[in-house]
Amino acid sequence: MRELEESFIGRGQVKGFKFTQIKKNDYGYIYKVEISGRVYYEVFKRKENIRFNCVSYPSSKAFGIWAWTTRFIKSAEEYLEDITIKGEEKEFDNLSNTF
Repeated sequence: MRELEESFIGRGQVKGFKFTQIKKNDYGYIYKVEISGRVYYEVFKRKENIRFNCVSYPSSKAFGIWAWTTRFIKSAEEYLEDITIKGEEKEFDNLSNTF
């Protein structure tokens, strides 16, 4: 499975934006996004694209559903913590159903 790049320059709708991965775990990611001297953070769930054998970066349609944007790193870390807790609970529930 091809992982997301740690750093890249956006194309299309986000042309010229600089993206830098600052945190990740088994359930999600935080990317720092820089454009014209402004900084914000994108937080999103890990989504594996089986068809292309890669992890997918969210499109604009994903924001508010499985991806979020914030101006504050503390808020981004809280989103990632919530994603992680829910992911761990889901894994526990799936494991519990096998017994």
